[in-house]
Amino acid sequence: MFSSLYGLLCFCALGCVQQASGQADDGKRYICRAIPLSGDASCPVTLLPELNAGSQEEELRNTVMQLRETILQQKETISKQLGTINELTTKLSLCASATDDRKYEKGGSWGKEKQNTMGDVPRDPNDTIDSLGKTMQGLKDRLENLEQQQMRANISGASFPSELRDLLQRRLGELEKQLLKKVSNLEQEKSMLSNATAAYRLKTESTLNALVERISELEKGGGDFKSPEQFKLSLPQRTNYLYGRITKSLPEMYAFTLCMWIKSSATPGIGTPFSYGVPGQANEIVLIEWGNNPIELLINDKVAQLPLEVRDGRWHHICIAWTTRDGQWDAYQDGEKQGTGDNLAAWHPIKPGGVIILGQEQDVVGGRFDAGQAFVGELSQVNIWDRVLKPVEIQSMANCTSYIPGNVISWLASNVEVFGRGAFKRPLEVCQERLPNA
Repeated sequence: MFSSLYGLLCFCALGCVQQASGQADDGKRYICRAIPLSGDASCPVTLLPELNAGSQEEELRNTVMQLRETILQQKETISKQLGTINELTTKLSLCASATDDRKYEKGGSWGKEKQNTMGDVPRDPNDTIDSLGKTMQGLKDRLENLEQQQMRANISGASFPSELRDLLQRRLGELEKQLLKKVSNLEQEKSMLSNATAAYRLKTESTLNALVERISELEKGGGDFKSPEQFKLSLPQRTNYLYGRITKSLPEMYAFTLCMWIKSSATPGIGTPFSYGVPGQANEIVLIEWGNNPIELLINDKVAQLPLEVRDGRWHHICIAWTTRDGQWDAYQDGEKQGTGDNLAAWHPIKPGGVIILGQEQDVVGGRFDAGQAFVGELSQVNIWDRVLKPVEIQSMANCTSYIPGNVISWLASNVEVFGRGAFKRPLEVCQERLPNA
């Protein structure tokens, strides 16, 4: 390096070629030396003058400054690499602590709110896997940045310590293995939690089914009622899924009497309190009030309008008697005959083996209900006889003098099934409280 301070010494072995000048080669060789412009050209060998002490000191100072800048750059690079190593070590410790914490949290669920003690790893398995993936990608990006810094350092003359690079690569390899292991453990735990959730769901459904069956048994038993007939069916909403179904069917009949207690204030029309459908004829017997029309009685899809008015929100006792002979019918309300008629499905026998629905009109046997024709209100003591009752019998039931159960269909809690959330069997008020003048 100091040779640059004293100048450039160039030794050239020149062969004096005499052919150019016409002289023969005498075997002599000459030494050429570079001399300054101010030197004496006549002197064949003149030494370069030595540099003064000030110039030498300035040149040394510049060299020392360059070396110091190089050392500072290497020190800064090493500090950044040490910071990265510490950060990776912290991440690894956090992952290890999260694994230990998970051992004491078995039996819990991801749905519970717990304090997040790990910071970078959330409690949900999916979020944990995503977070670990992002962390791994970030570490790889940092490693690439360090390698780029190494390349820049090599270009600038600062060497990247190979030992530090190897240490970082080993740390990253170990961390990657631990992260992959933790991801595998989290996936296994997620699968176990999913299986536990499915088992819990099945157990809950089984318990609910058992509870529903118990409720149905209690409803059929009528244990909460003073007597088996002292209950009412409540249908509070106009829907196509709230109704009651009588478990028994009708025999073939040539006459019948249908009586019931009814309470409704629905408008327009109370709907369909009673319907009986058989295969091939869904409107075998129907009692319906829809829109602003009066209550209608349908037998074999033949219609008769009844002079009954029950839309005042109070209890009323109604009876309809019919005989196939001449299609004669009579309508009673609160014990009094309100109207009579004939030629309603004359000589048509009531077909057996059908389905009795309370609160819905059947478009097919036992189903296809229309919410617009649904009954809204309360029904009780729906009884059917296979004969025409005497007026005195009807009046005795209407004024609470006696109770006569039907010989074909009798009103019992065990004979009535309730369908739809919102439909209930409830205890019935005493008869005197149901009278119009009560």
